[in-house]
Amino acid sequence: MREKPLVFGTPFIGEEEIREVSDTLRSGWLGTGPKTKHFEAEFSKYVHARHAVGLNSCTAAMHLALRVAGIGPGDEVITSTLTFPSTANVIIHCGATPVFADVYQATMNIDPEWIESVCTDRTRAIIPVHMAGRSCQMDEILDFSRSRDLLVIEDAAHAVEAWYKDRKIGNVGDMTAFSFYVTKNLTTGEGGMLTTNREDWEESIRIQSLHGISKDAWKRYASTEFQPYETLVPGYKYNMTDLQASLGLHQLARLERNLEIRDQYWKMYNEVFSGIEELIVPIDEPHGRHARHLYTILLRIDLLDIDRNQFISQLLERNIGTGVHFTALHLHQYFRETFGLKRGDFPIAEWISDRTVSLPLSARLKEEDVLDVIKAVCEVIQRNRRPLLTGTKVDR
Repeated sequence: MREKPLVFGTPFIGEEEIREVSDTLRSGWLGTGPKTKHFEAEFSKYVHARHAVGLNSCTAAMHLALRVAGIGPGDEVITSTLTFPSTANVIIHCGATPVFADVYQATMNIDPEWIESVCTDRTRAIIPVHMAGRSCQMDEILDFSRSRDLLVIEDAAHAVEAWYKDRKIGNVGDMTAFSFYVTKNLTTGEGGMLTTNREDWEESIRIQSLHGISKDAWKRYASTEFQPYETLVPGYKYNMTDLQASLGLHQLARLERNLEIRDQYWKMYNEVFSGIEELIVPIDEPHGRHARHLYTILLRIDLLDIDRNQFISQLLERNIGTGVHFTALHLHQYFRETFGLKRGDFPIAEWISDRTVSLPLSARLKEEDVLDVIKAVCEVIQRNRRPLLTGTKVDR
């Protein structure tokens, strides 16, 4: 067993980030300023979008996307039930109603046929979630959205490096929200970005992200002329700071190299786990590039004497931290009680929810860390393997 716990999602922070943060602290400009603008410009180039607005979270990005699009009371927004609560929460914050769809088992991404089946005359937008770093079937989603004049806001919290066919995620739908949370491939501690190719939306997003005032702090204080601000709309406190951008600039510069490291660890996992009957390994990106954010195994629990939670507990006993991405939202108390949802409504997402385990996958890991994870998983499987009787149906 490992001597020290392996924490799931530990970020890779280099000396470049530390020096940049120190420089920002010494500069006296800690809020939204020149480094935020620089980071936005570099990020927009990376994802091939015309505009990128730095924010304090992906949640803020999705909320502002809905707000600038005019989503409000009486509207419905379709999204995956297999996602983090914030994806649905922002819909509710706008006064609209989240409408859930089921997913594909292999990709864990939203099923376009479900989108069509739950669409009504009150539907205004679709939020596809690129699960684990694997892009959704955007051609089908965009074709349907255009036929119904629906907005497409991508939840790309897991998908900074991802491509859909020959298009970079961030330049596919109408707006795309990214997360720079501490566990993400690109981290600013807390932070996010919203990209779009529409200039009018970009301007509105900027205004609403900082209290709804006409001039942000950097423009006011960097100018040689006094520029009083005026409140244009009741906005929010969603802006990114230069402290966050100081991390982001170097995280972005190292992103492709870090992807190569995670891809190496992904292959190490696959080489061993693909030969274990009790595990279903994640498929690669079928129509683009996988961001390699999460390595998610699925347990064939009918072949084990333990359930998923007990499996995780036994890995913790071996000092291996893991994650669960995710328990389907319709199984959570609030969504059950508020929207009358229940187990059985979205069977594939439920099947995944009961079996999914995310293993450590970070550029900060060393090969010996990955080998420790592999060893621990194999030990837990071996210890809890249920003898397969002749004629027993295997859970797939």
